[in-house]
Amino acid sequence: MTDEQIVNGCIQKNALAQEYLYKKFSRKMMGVCLRYSDSQEEGEDVLQNGFISVFENIGSFKGTGSLEGWIRKIMTNTALTNIRKNKKLKQNIALDSVEFALPSANYTNENFAVKDLLKIIQTLPPGFRTVFNLYAIEGYSHKEIGDMLDISEGTSKSQYSRAKAHLQKIISIDR
Repeated sequence: MTDEQIVNGCIQKNALAQEYLYKKFSRKMMGVCLRYSDSQEEGEDVLQNGFISVFENIGSFKGTGSLEGWIRKIMTNTALTNIRKNKKLKQNIALDSVEFALPSANYTNENFAVKDLLKIIQTLPPGFRTVFNLYAIEGYSHKEIGDMLDISEGTSKSQYSRAKAHLQKIISIDR
């Protein structure tokens, strides 16, 4: 099935097309959701709400970009809505005052897995984690992040810098 066929089927509310779309993208999108969530369960909730939004808005997909990119943007926006709803982003905590519950493991560059990085990112305070994900992973500018999260560009830069410093310390990355 091509992306165009999947989209057309979903627009017609064809259950098989919806299932195909979900199966094709759910694993990747779960990774997106987990980066913004405190737990597996919260990530699953964001994923579910994100796909509801995908199916409700599939008619607005114009096909000018990739379907995966369009879905990723919806998942990111759904995760941000979840953070705002839970008011987690308002915690602009000084990094030095945060106790991080890190997974116990000896991290080296050679044996470092994506799963390990995700666990470490999830230990960041929500504000730091959100800005880190939006800037380093999603590729938004600090100005765009500020607009999206209703924070200043400087706050975005500061939260990113502190999150990055903490992550570098943990995984021993020298840049």
